[in-house]
Amino acid sequence: MNYKNLVLLGTSHIAKQSLNEVKKCIETEKPGIIALELDRKRLPALMQKGGKIELRMVRRIGIKGFLFSLFGAWAEKKLGKLVGVAPGSEMKLAVRLAKKNNIRIALVDQDIEITLRRLSKELTWKEKWNFIADILKVLITRKNSIDFDLRTVPEKKIIKKLVDKLKERYPNLHKVLIEERNAVIADNLKKLMNSSPDKKILVILGAGHIDDVLELIKEKQESDVSYTFSLGYNVGHK
Repeated sequence: MNYKNLVLLGTSHIAKQSLNEVKKCIETEKPGIIALELDRKRLPALMQKGGKIELRMVRRIGIKGFLFSLFGAWAEKKLGKLVGVAPGSEMKLAVRLAKKNNIRIALVDQDIEITLRRLSKELTWKEKWNFIADILKVLITRKNSIDFDLRTVPEKKIIKKLVDKLKERYPNLHKVLIEERNAVIADNLKKLMNSSPDKKILVILGAGHIDDVLELIKEKQESDVSYTFSLGYNVGHK
């Protein structure tokens, strides 16, 4: 998916397909910048084996954010084992290829501690227990209400169903993990586009973020154009 100097690639963090697409996209697009769905804290944790959240972080992120992070990482690791791909492998590959080819890396996600603090504040215990029950059901039965191959990136219609179901069953989780982060990512990408208009920017995000992030960027672009036009009109008609 392309928009101005952006090339957006939607991935699944445990899909073999995503590894192939990241490699192919970097080779064919030859970007000047690779923007990743990571922040300054998550990148080193991802690249270092055994990097994980520590108990002492509870004070900074809250107990619910801490527990959600621990359980979410455990569940993602289990699902990754089912398909033979470690969580975040496509991001690690992008980092390695960027360094190999001297491509600038931009981290565009919200600070993980902010996200987890927001989860601690907004996530209800009902949503938390629903999440645990649903994940355990998937891991034990290996069944889901929407079937798709975990080794591939789901089609858009499946992603939409998954996101809609998440919003319905976990409204606060959806707000913090999807809506708020999408706004931050879109804002960071817009700034990157403006600061590097001559650079092709390859954006690697989870597939569930792509459409909404792009829509937010377009809205910001239209808003900026409208503001510029309005400012110019007012100045010219004093």
